[in-house]
Amino acid sequence: MTSIVGILLAAGKSSRFGSRKLLHPLPEGMPIGLVSAKHLAQSMDRAVAVIPPGDGALMRLLASAGLEAIPCAASSDGIGASLACGVKACAAADGWVVALADMPFIQPATIAAIVSALKDGAPLAAPVHDGRRGHPVGFGRAYYGELAALSGDSGARHILERDRSLIHLVPVPDPGIHRDIDTPADLD
Repeated sequence: MTSIVGILLAAGKSSRFGSRKLLHPLPEGMPIGLVSAKHLAQSMDRAVAVIPPGDGALMRLLASAGLEAIPCAASSDGIGASLACGVKACAAADGWVVALADMPFIQPATIAAIVSALKDGAPLAAPVHDGRRGHPVGFGRAYYGELAALSGDSGARHILERDRSLIHLVPVPDPGIHRDIDTPADLD
């Protein structure tokens, strides 16, 4: 059986939001980070969340959704360092679905479609809605070395640009793949 692990990147500083974004409630009342975590957990056999060290409130919140928290000492260096922490913590996996904790509007069916593409042998997979690629992105086992070596604030975008012809694009009826929350105005 193919083992695909979900990695929720939840270690950002929320500087543009002005407060602890992932703990901030959506209009329906549930915190942004919890909704993202629940959607990922619902679609995966195993999901982890990369968080800053010492963030007990975030750890408890994400654990309540079934995610294992991975404190990352280098998380303040940026998204690349956080992604590397998550991948290294799940090194035995056959692939990873990388999701962002500030994107709570991605539907579980979209995440499941990315998992399915990886299990069917896609080296890379990403959803497409309205002609635009979005999140989350799936990486097959062959990318372990590159992902584990990431550092700083440079994520995996360069891999996706370099290997764009290898990306299995999954059409989805989900505008949430493009909607992230960076500022309080993004909640409107």
